[in-house]
Amino acid sequence: MEQIQDEMAALKSQIQILLEERAALTINNVISAENDSPQAMVEAYRRQARENAQLSVELQGIDAAIAALEGQIKQKQGKLVRSQVASKELIQQQELEEAKEVAQVHAQRINQLAAELAAEVRFLKACANQLSPMYWQIYYKPFITGFKTISVPYVRSDGEVWTIVNRIV
Repeated sequence: MEQIQDEMAALKSQIQILLEERAALTINNVISAENDSPQAMVEAYRRQARENAQLSVELQGIDAAIAALEGQIKQKQGKLVRSQVASKELIQQQELEEAKEVAQVHAQRINQLAAELAAEVRFLKACANQLSPMYWQIYYKPFITGFKTISVPYVRSDGEVWTIVNRIV
């Protein structure tokens, strides 16, 4: 991108040089008195144009060169815009990949904690199954209830879309 900007700056510099040269060439050398009639002024300019045919051709050449250089600048501007868009997309894609890696770490940690929690719930359920008969005999009510609906979160992915589901323990 920097190279394109440098090339564009060089083209603009060359255009400026040509514009200055054109301005220097177009300074009228026609001397007209304030008293001259309009017809006399027209004749003086025509005479100068006839005498300076080479100057007219040179001015046309300068104008053509300026137009060509401006065309190159437009092409380079288009190229620069396209490269900036591509660069922006690449940066966004890199940021997305980095964020996905961070999310992956968190998802793995959630799944690890979910597995630990599920194991703890199973251990508690085993204790409850062991204690419940004695607890009923003493207190006439269950020790713990609700084991059928205990769930833990689990993160899974099909490669593109991640889903958090509840697994019944």
